[in-house]
Amino acid sequence: MRKDIHMPKVSGVELAVIQENKGLDSWKVYILNNNNFVIDNVLVSSKGYGMIDDEKRRTSILRHLIGKVEARNYALVEPIDTSVFKLTNEYWVSYYANNQLFDKKFVFVEGSIREENLVDIELIGKRGVLHA
Repeated sequence: MRKDIHMPKVSGVELAVIQENKGLDSWKVYILNNNNFVIDNVLVSSKGYGMIDDEKRRTSILRHLIGKVEARNYALVEPIDTSVFKLTNEYWVSYYANNQLFDKKFVFVEGSIREENLVDIELIGKRGVLHA
């Protein structure tokens, strides 16, 4: 039973949507491991959903096997097109650390990925929208 499975709280793992090239409007999604230990078997599932011009929209569900993210490091999840910023973008992250399974849902609500919300992301050395 699901209620019998203990799922510890995720800490030190974040997602960031980074503006790679301001002139080219190029954005990418990264997973950040701010912990002092490796996370392994990292799997990220992404999807977008919401309304655009009073029409219900949904993106395809994409699954990305990242593998290992070293301590205090990051990995590319996927490039993201600016046209889906009008949607809610959901990322389900699961990984193993110290022989324990962790998972967490990160949700970037519609309209939250924009220049006004950019912060400095020290680990990557770029600006982006950070979700902890």
